[in-house]
Amino acid sequence: MRIVVHAFDGITMFHLAAPLLVFGEVSRLGLAEGWTPVVWTEDGHGIRTAEGLRVEAVAGPDVVEDADLVVMPSWPSDLPPTDAVLADRIRAAQARGSHIAGLCLGAFPVVDSGVLDGRDVVTHWGAVEELAKRRPDVTVTPAALYRDHGDVLTSAGTASAIDACLSIVRSQLGSTAAATVARHLVVAPQREGDQAQYVDRPIPAAGGVGDLGTTIDWALAHLDERLSVDDLAAHARMSRRNFTRRFAEVTGTTPARWVLTRRLDEARRLLETTTWPISRIAEECGFSSVVTFRQNFTTAFATTPTSYRRRFAPAGP
Repeated sequence: MRIVVHAFDGITMFHLAAPLLVFGEVSRLGLAEGWTPVVWTEDGHGIRTAEGLRVEAVAGPDVVEDADLVVMPSWPSDLPPTDAVLADRIRAAQARGSHIAGLCLGAFPVVDSGVLDGRDVVTHWGAVEELAKRRPDVTVTPAALYRDHGDVLTSAGTASAIDACLSIVRSQLGSTAAATVARHLVVAPQREGDQAQYVDRPIPAAGGVGDLGTTIDWALAHLDERLSVDDLAAHARMSRRNFTRRFAEVTGTTPARWVLTRRLDEARRLLETTTWPISRIAEECGFSSVVTFRQNFTTAFATTPTSYRRRFAPAGP
């Protein structure tokens, strides 16, 4: 996986570091080879970050021609029009089969290139209106953390870049690899919640989130059971109404959606790490039937459990 990350004078260190950290961690943990990203600039010269530090070890634009993934991690805050040469470079990379990622304001040069015309995109919530005006041919969806069309991905603001990069790791190497990287970075492997780009509500870690911590831990240990909203509220010793409100405050989603997502996460883990039949995995993850399991899995991941296992399960002896 040859990854190249664009840099420019005035880029913040965080925006530049996010993809370098996530993808570099894949190589450092030995999860896959060739995931060490390369920083490049339009003229091949070093840049000065917004914090005043120099970055000199950069490549020129020629590295884009052989890249499997081209990352635009940000864009100047005054949102200048994208240079025609850079726009052509993005279009050509996408046409060659390279994946394109526009993180945070980096969605602007990606959108300017035209590769997302007719599709929906996300960016930092503060720039949503400007992006919609700039390219009427795209649909800007301000709620999501990121939007991945397979060939082109865009993400919401700042820390959402980490979510998007973990999503790329997940799509290429599987959920177990993404979870391993997330644990080492001490972040949630997959966040959820509407408007999450400006209300940071990660999935809580075990033992956390105050008065809901024990209930969340208990639910994760009993995914094979029914786990209705009333069951969860009773365990938390709250009324259904109070529990639902408090749960949404903590996680950014409803109890039912959270439970379904955790069931599907566990199903992916079991598909990757066991040879259990699909029926047993459905039962272990709390689905009422194999049909229900397949329907939910396919809706969530656009593939069947069997196809997912074929792609991500380790090769046998």
